[in-house]
Amino acid sequence: MININVELVQNLIKEQFPEWSNLEIKPVKNSGHDNRTFHLGENMSVRLPSAEGYVPQVEKEHKWLPVLSKHLSLPISIPLAKGKPSKDYPYPWSIYKWLEGETVARENIVDLNQFAKDLGGFLVELQSIDASEGPSAGIHNFYRGGDLAVYDEQSKNAIENNKKFFNEYLLKEIWELSLDSKWVGEPVWLHGDVAPGNILVKDGKLYAIIDFGILGVGDPSCDAAMAWTFFDDNSRKVFKTALKMDEGTWNRARGWALWKALITYDGNKNSNKIIADESSKIIKIIIDEYKSQR
Repeated sequence: MININVELVQNLIKEQFPEWSNLEIKPVKNSGHDNRTFHLGENMSVRLPSAEGYVPQVEKEHKWLPVLSKHLSLPISIPLAKGKPSKDYPYPWSIYKWLEGETVARENIVDLNQFAKDLGGFLVELQSIDASEGPSAGIHNFYRGGDLAVYDEQSKNAIENNKKFFNEYLLKEIWELSLDSKWVGEPVWLHGDVAPGNILVKDGKLYAIIDFGILGVGDPSCDAAMAWTFFDDNSRKVFKTALKMDEGTWNRARGWALWKALITYDGNKNSNKIIADESSKIIKIIIDEYKSQR
């Protein structure tokens, strides 16, 4: 495993972008899993893939984010320069414009319903951009925008492994419902990882969207999974309305949320109680919401 630290970033900047070598480099508080992120001075950030599987995201973001940003009313991540592999680091990497704001949490939002409406509006705006030449779902974005059935076996195994903790019959019913419909429209743009860590707020309101590494085109249902992982009952309804989402797409969105919560719980129940408890909470929210809609 590559040790991605301040010293490595300093060396890369000094070798490839000496004009910025005098700027302070320090880790970002919430760096993420796919990439490691560092402050570069006050107005830029450095972003390095943490493993080979995340390398395709670099070229994709450099190609498409400048295009998408022209059509969006909110700020998004903008690449400023692309670094090359070196003797110390084997992958391409990026320098981005730093976006102000803080990672969203329930505590730093003024109005959760308004936030849900604004986030849904941004996603509809993203979906409205011409996607005819965009990257289809695949390994590069872990099949976001593709058929949820790619995770059928994984989800069913997680349900089976944890049937003593959760109602397996309801979970199977919810999962099968998510597979019953397919996206029949033209492919649309999707962020792929709409989650609190990739959303910035400022003055208590939605301000910017970052980390488009799982960007793609296809079925946008995966972008609505936050309905169950972040919103409460009322704001979830506001989010759904803002997204203008039909029931089939909503069911698939629930399936994406359920899949992620199931595999996260299954993988952490014996090793990380905090993560397991959070995933368990999401699974119960999904079950309760589904039961209320039956």
